[in-house]
Amino acid sequence: MVRITEQLVRKRAEHNELLISTLEELSLHQEDIERIEHLGNWCRELKILLLQSNLIPRLENLHRLKRLEYLNVAINNIERIENLESLESLRKLDLTLNFIGELTSVDSLRDNHNLRELFLTGNPCTDYPGYREYVVTVLPQLEHLDGKEVTRGERLRAAKVFRGLRSRIVQLEAQHRIERDEQRVRVARQLDAQESSVVDCDDDEQRKVTEFWEQKSEHCPETRIQMAKFSRRAAEKERQNEELKQTEQQKRRPRKLFADCGRPYSLNEPRLEFDFRDEADRLELELHLYRFLDTSLVNVDAQPRYVRVTVKGKIFQMALQHEIQPDRASCQRSMTTGHLLIVMPKLNPEQVMPVGRKLAPKTGTTGDKLAGAVDIRTICGSADSRDESIPDLI
Repeated sequence: MVRITEQLVRKRAEHNELLISTLEELSLHQEDIERIEHLGNWCRELKILLLQSNLIPRLENLHRLKRLEYLNVAINNIERIENLESLESLRKLDLTLNFIGELTSVDSLRDNHNLRELFLTGNPCTDYPGYREYVVTVLPQLEHLDGKEVTRGERLRAAKVFRGLRSRIVQLEAQHRIERDEQRVRVARQLDAQESSVVDCDDDEQRKVTEFWEQKSEHCPETRIQMAKFSRRAAEKERQNEELKQTEQQKRRPRKLFADCGRPYSLNEPRLEFDFRDEADRLELELHLYRFLDTSLVNVDAQPRYVRVTVKGKIFQMALQHEIQPDRASCQRSMTTGHLLIVMPKLNPEQVMPVGRKLAPKTGTTGDKLAGAVDIRTICGSADSRDESIPDLI
């Protein structure tokens, strides 16, 4: 059974800095919640509460939400409208695709004077003859029913047939309750038969799941609970298989950042695009980080022979051909594109002659052409000052 916990509520309150006492909107959809609880004590300022696609069988513990304006409990297991009289500010109520067969339970909404929209589409009560006429008469404050506007003429016509309509609806509700009781017994036997039919295949989980989904079932709260149980089991199995697969991959191919001799490797685990520029006095690395990635998830480490950037636990490392000065390296991130620029000054910058500088012409030259004889003895200095790596002229 999935419960509403404080941790779950705070997790869904990220937009409110994890504060739940002042929370005005809360979404707890698709959590397989089976009971409404604690919200009236923790979140009294709620104006919007979304609980669709859960397994809630009953409306309860909402009487303290005096400011609640919109309640969505669509696609649950609710069979009766109740315990909503204290919601003074309620304007919109969505009960789509539940199992409400007791149409007269809408009478409990008479005191919700601010109620303007009501959705009952997909419930058994909507199949009763005169369903719409009954609802618009019992709830004169409604402006829209099932997404369709309630006009004054429609309300007047419904009031004329209401007296005989109510007795007919009460009979249909009694018949529905009898059918529902029979359905409970029938579905319980069917579920027991399903469990016994898959006992022999406990070793094969996939076969067990396949047989369950292939069997015919009735549309009722019990079947919906069973389907949610098998869905959770399948999701948990898939998650375990994924974790096992990742663990096996890590064991099979351990990550190596350096060779046995100490030489750094270059690798790109996050598969980021990048630009690398080798300037005369510096190296520049521009990583194309994701635009909305939080900077706190990025860690940069510059060393003399490599630079490493860790992005959400994945490593981007580049081996450098030139030794750099790590203490003078800097990194900046663009607020527009999110790209990260790392500038690494070289330890031994290259000497580059400025463009446009011309040597003064020597004696014996005319314009750009050489003239006269060349004395090869003056090309290099004396033997004492000459570099030993320069060979003698032949």
